Amino acid sequence: MAEKARSWLRSAFGADELPIDAETGAWAISLGVHLLLMVVFAVAVFSLPGDNRVVLSSTPVDLDEETPPDEFRFSDELQDQIGALADAGSTNAEAAALIEALESEIVMPVEPLTAFGEVQAFEVEQPITQGPRVDDALLVQGVGSVGATGAEGAVDRITTEILLSLDNEPTLVVWLFDQSGSLRAQREQIARRFDRVYEELGVVKANGDSAFEKHEDKPLLTYVAQFGSRVAGLTPDPTDDLTEIKSAVRSVVEDDGGVENVFTAIGTLAQELRHYRLKRPRRNVMIVVFTDEAGDDVSRLDDAVAVCTKYQMPVYVVGVPAPFGREKSFVKYVHPDADRYDQTPIDVPVDQGPESLMPERIKLGFLGGDNGDPRANLDSGFGPFGLTRLAYQTGGAYFTVHPNRTVGRTVRRRDTAVMSPYITEFFDPRVMRRYRPDYVTVSEYRQNLVRMQDRGALVRAAARTWTAPMDQVRQVFEKVDEAEFAQALTLAQRDAAKLEPRLEELVQTLSAGERDRRKEESLRWQAGYDLAYGRALAAKVRTEGYNTMLAQAKQGMKFEQEKSDTWMIKPSDNISTGSVLSKQAQQATALLEGVVATHAGTPWAMLAERELSTPLGWEWSEAFRDVAARRERMAQNASRPPREPMNNLPPRKQPPPVPKL
Repeated sequence: MAEKARSWLRSAFGADELPIDAETGAWAISLGVHLLLMVVFAVAVFSLPGDNRVVLSSTPVDLDEETPPDEFRFSDELQDQIGALADAGSTNAEAAALIEALESEIVMPVEPLTAFGEVQAFEVEQPITQGPRVDDALLVQGVGSVGATGAEGAVDRITTEILLSLDNEPTLVVWLFDQSGSLRAQREQIARRFDRVYEELGVVKANGDSAFEKHEDKPLLTYVAQFGSRVAGLTPDPTDDLTEIKSAVRSVVEDDGGVENVFTAIGTLAQELRHYRLKRPRRNVMIVVFTDEAGDDVSRLDDAVAVCTKYQMPVYVVGVPAPFGREKSFVKYVHPDADRYDQTPIDVPVDQGPESLMPERIKLGFLGGDNGDPRANLDSGFGPFGLTRLAYQTGGAYFTVHPNRTVGRTVRRRDTAVMSPYITEFFDPRVMRRYRPDYVTVSEYRQNLVRMQDRGALVRAAARTWTAPMDQVRQVFEKVDEAEFAQALTLAQRDAAKLEPRLEELVQTLSAGERDRRKEESLRWQAGYDLAYGRALAAKVRTEGYNTMLAQAKQGMKFEQEKSDTWMIKPSDNISTGSVLSKQAQQATALLEGVVATHAGTPWAMLAERELSTPLGWEWSEAFRDVAARRERMAQNASRPPREPMNNLPPRKQPPPVPKL
């Protein structure tokens, strides 16, 4: 077959030599046969019938039915209340136990301390605790301020911190009291509260708490001191004698000098008691300060922060809330001597703010003197900057104590507690935590003002003096004759003319920060800048519009009603005094509405709403007020003889002297 194949190929291709021999032909035939067999076997596998079923079998098991215990018995009735104890709808129950945080927002620098002949180094052993959700009773580093309605409640919260400290190491608690007379009632409340605090600690000890079992040699010591212009100890040495502690608290000597060097006092005590942190057995040292002012020695703030962080001494402050964007609060004072002095409350200005290093709120009144009570303030949500920063950076907390603290309800002047600042509105601390001030050094703060032009513009604008836009703006113009009417319009224009350049300068100052405002990420600075710029523009539009409307009226206006004798100018949404003012009015409205929408539940939003409540334009209206007859009656009353004074009234008590709180 191979020869026949070669002969056929030679005749077909005309080649003499071909690469096909007998072996090649045999290999090709074998390959073809094997391929054919594989195809046949494959077809057979898929064509022939087969049984691929899987058979499962099982053996029945007899189960003995048992009655479940009562605590696991289920009801067949449908329950319409579900969730956490049926009190929160469908909300799941949440864990409330404290857990140890992986990291704290506050980084406490630990510096090695070197003593002669011995090298000592600190270890950060105090655990930072947190919960699954923020709770009013939970102190977390980095919060800054914690609201309370009384000093006793703040002391109870600090008791928990004492127990947490004892669980780690023996503890020394330093109670530092302000010597001002305004804290007399508070000191007595705290002295009575000590009974409960140390009684609770005694009960914990008697129950064998591990915090006391770890430290056999007086695990808890207490030291009491007072401060005014200088600091002085009231217990010779730290003690655990409750009677001595309470006696020391009641022995605080009141200082009428009004000087409160709180930062010097804290730094001095930290230095004097540092050996409790250096020598073994080491103790935790907690400093608890009671005061109602911002402190007169803020220049020593950095020194106090440095020494307390160096020796890891957390500072807790029981103080007052700082007024929003203001330095002074007005305390309602009633003299304690009721027999000698009049008991009518008087307002005493006290330095209790601001909550930031520099004021970040412009001093701008509202239209027409509608500024409410000038003594009233809003709650900033934080304590005074210096003391709050000290507590913040040392790992403590600032308790803003005010007996009228109620979120969502306006406090009236007559309802303000005696010896308390007049604050009309308080805000939810969970909302205000997002608007925490920048607790940094002076140099860092100023660097931020240079780096972000919107911040620098706001602080420069806030530093200017109080600008009261047309406090006594005249809106009623009686028209007896043209000359008198024109003179009244001219006098009214003078106030607006004096105010216009000041408002223009304020607007120009704030406009310099518009570009960096787009890059601003801090909610606090966003709200502060937008509110200030919006209010400045609104005041400028109202003032210039008012001036223009009066100038137009001087050119002549005729009554539509023949009987009318009075022109009245009132706010209106219609701005007809020029396109420039119209554009600025739109910009002001957009800024203020943005503050209300973005920063709801904050003092910035409240002030923006108040500004928006008054339209930015003006319009004239006419009325009949019978001016001629009314003036005639006034002239007749002026000619009558004055009434004789009443001499049978009891003598009034002399007014009390204004104290230095």
